[in-house]
Amino acid sequence: MTRGRAVPNHSPHGASGKRHIWQILGPGLITGASDDDPSGIATYSQAGAQLGYGLAWTMLFSFPLMAAIQEICARIGRVTGHGIAGNMRRHYHPALLHGAVWLLIGANLFNIGADLSAMGDVVHMLVGGPRLLYIAAFAAFCVVAEVYMRYARYIGLLKWTAMSLLAYVAAALAVNVPWGTVIDATFRPTITLDSAFALTAVLGTTISPYLLFWQSSDEAERERRDRHAHPLLRSSVDAVAEFHRIRVDTWIGMFLSNLIGWFIIVTVAATLHTHGVTNIDTSSQAAEALRPIAGPFAYAVFSLGIIGTGLLTVPVLAGSAAYALGEALHWPVGLARRPMNAKAFYGAIATATALGLGMNLTPLDPIKALFWSAVLNGVAVTPLMLATMLLARNRRVMGELVLPAPLAAAGWVATLAMAGTTILMVATWGQG
Repeated sequence: MTRGRAVPNHSPHGASGKRHIWQILGPGLITGASDDDPSGIATYSQAGAQLGYGLAWTMLFSFPLMAAIQEICARIGRVTGHGIAGNMRRHYHPALLHGAVWLLIGANLFNIGADLSAMGDVVHMLVGGPRLLYIAAFAAFCVVAEVYMRYARYIGLLKWTAMSLLAYVAAALAVNVPWGTVIDATFRPTITLDSAFALTAVLGTTISPYLLFWQSSDEAERERRDRHAHPLLRSSVDAVAEFHRIRVDTWIGMFLSNLIGWFIIVTVAATLHTHGVTNIDTSSQAAEALRPIAGPFAYAVFSLGIIGTGLLTVPVLAGSAAYALGEALHWPVGLARRPMNAKAFYGAIATATALGLGMNLTPLDPIKALFWSAVLNGVAVTPLMLATMLLARNRRVMGELVLPAPLAAAGWVATLAMAGTTILMVATWGQG
């Protein structure tokens, strides 16, 4: 299958009025859904198993912060026509750019390896058979779809794959949940010394560097694939309408992401924690532990959700690494390009996925892969958010379309919150 020319995608407002909401949804929905990957599911499951409903409030707290920083990244991509890495190359010292890009790539490789492992484990649990073969098949499918499927069809596939997250709503509704207790825990935050390390893991999962790189690059991609569109800096397109589309897409995507994280914490807390199961290391372990406690339905939907989110997230992880590296090295980048016109970019996608696959052939186990992914993300995310905020407030970068004060304030709060999370992670090192 070869990529064809994408159908032009014009402004979200036309003569017929606002577009259907499904057409508006795109980079924001995919970014938010990819945050609930098998690694994220493992983190939320750990929180629910260890602390019950004690960290349910973090999903409410982190939602506006996550949505704000992702909206800012999307604006940068749409205004300039370049992703975060492309703008850093133009405006920052090369050492800062390459440091951020290589930290991202390292974290993404560990994450890809862990996600592929979780997907293979789930299929092995469900049907038996060779686990490594399943892992290799998933990796091959992700690469072939990302490289050879026509852009518009591929983005549509990712959007529909995001709906697999609804499995976790079904899982929560299938078990006995004390909803009054859950609502109280959600709106009355509690932080204890015992929860400090888990808190850093949960908050660190919600805002990761690959999400920032992916959404900014995907917004730039949407503009590049439309021959009638131009970066807002050089366009007569109504910027207010474009920013409205970005906000709707991003806030819906981040709401879905955090809502699903909340449902995972609730499901695991109501089942495993209640029955004294407090040690969960991976998402597949959480699914397996659910079977005797919550029944076959909850087990099945929880397991299938891991596969669905993995099929969404592995391409996003590989793609964000390729976008960042390609923009840093000034390659032709973009999923709408034909493979022969962006060989290095597509080669980076295939290489990142292959290296993630290769980790499953080494002594490095998925738990350690998740650990090192979290460490690298924690090191990279705060300076990257700081660089993003400075880009978005710089008139040399954004022209007259610099961030409005309320959104800028929300972005700075998110940056400070993640800086505090990183400090807390260091302070509680070795306690988790």
